[in-house]
Amino acid sequence: MLALAATGYYLWLHAQPRSNVSGDVSVGSALGGDDSAGYQRAYQPRPFVFPADHGPHPEFRNEWWYVTGNLADATGREFGYQLTLFRIALAPTVPVVDSAWRTNQVYMGHFALTDVVDNRHRAFERFSRGAMGLAGAQAAPLRVWLEDWELASIGPETLPLRVRAHQDDIAVDLLLDTAKPLVLQGEQGLYQKSVEPGNASYYYSLTRLPTRGVVSLGGQVFTVSGASWLDREWSTSALGPEQSGWDWFALQLDDGRDVMFYRLRRKDGGIDPFSKGILVAADGSARVLRWNEVDLQPVGEWISSKTGDRYPAGWRLRVPTEQMDLTVTPKIADQEMRLTVRYWEGAVAVGGHAGERAVAGQGYLEMTQYESLISTR
Repeated sequence: MLALAATGYYLWLHAQPRSNVSGDVSVGSALGGDDSAGYQRAYQPRPFVFPADHGPHPEFRNEWWYVTGNLADATGREFGYQLTLFRIALAPTVPVVDSAWRTNQVYMGHFALTDVVDNRHRAFERFSRGAMGLAGAQAAPLRVWLEDWELASIGPETLPLRVRAHQDDIAVDLLLDTAKPLVLQGEQGLYQKSVEPGNASYYYSLTRLPTRGVVSLGGQVFTVSGASWLDREWSTSALGPEQSGWDWFALQLDDGRDVMFYRLRRKDGGIDPFSKGILVAADGSARVLRWNEVDLQPVGEWISSKTGDRYPAGWRLRVPTEQMDLTVTPKIADQEMRLTVRYWEGAVAVGGHAGERAVAGQGYLEMTQYESLISTR
């Protein structure tokens, strides 16, 4: 879900005089009321058609291909990674092509690696126009790229999917396969964000992708394996005026289940009723988790020494209908993405129980900046 923040912010940023741009702009203010005239919007459920829907939807303003994962080598050394590629339309119509450089599409990428042993997280950002082969997206075979950062099918089918990114002395080269069927988020793939009509996205996920490959770090090469999560979303939308941010959980449990929950925060401190998630069983069957089925409580507070921004230090997540009671703990505290827009995104460990059975797991957590003190109980 980070993509909504980053793309909305970039659109806002693009329209500002350079002297007015500040790295201290919050996600909430960056996502307010952009002009959506001329773009398509997500008003109702639609049929999903593959492989076409794995590819770009340029009639919508924002789009992203978002991969996160937890990996380890044979010694148990753990890594978390994130690669997100965003497509951003700067205008709803294709310009007159009087130059090979001219385009109405911009691409942005975020790449991050968490090294748990060294207690270090590093994040990078790139921008490029969708022209001259610098960046782009295609459906069949799937390929999304920004320079040498890419997600690409290695054969005629969408999966397996190769994920590659290299920046400074950090690189990942991974192969993602399939273990569960694709799931549609929200209502048949329509994910309503707030009460305004069309303030929604089309959204699907592949929640458990067995992963293997290499991580390169500081001249060392680690052969790793683990599991990844792929989110796909496209929209022309923003947060509603009463919403201040969100917390997004993507958890893979050792009993074979996967949990996503997207908690939208209101400015009055409450949880927005448009918050929702999904519970995917070990056999791939799935059901929606409504906002009032999930109890989320922050545990403690972490304050960034670099920015002063504050976030919960951990979470307790309960789904009473499933007798599920989980703790979600960052694998390292500082996984703040200090990029064009700041947010916290990182690898987490999961522990707890479901009924009488102990469960563990791992996943990824995203939190946008909190604008006030965090209340815990």
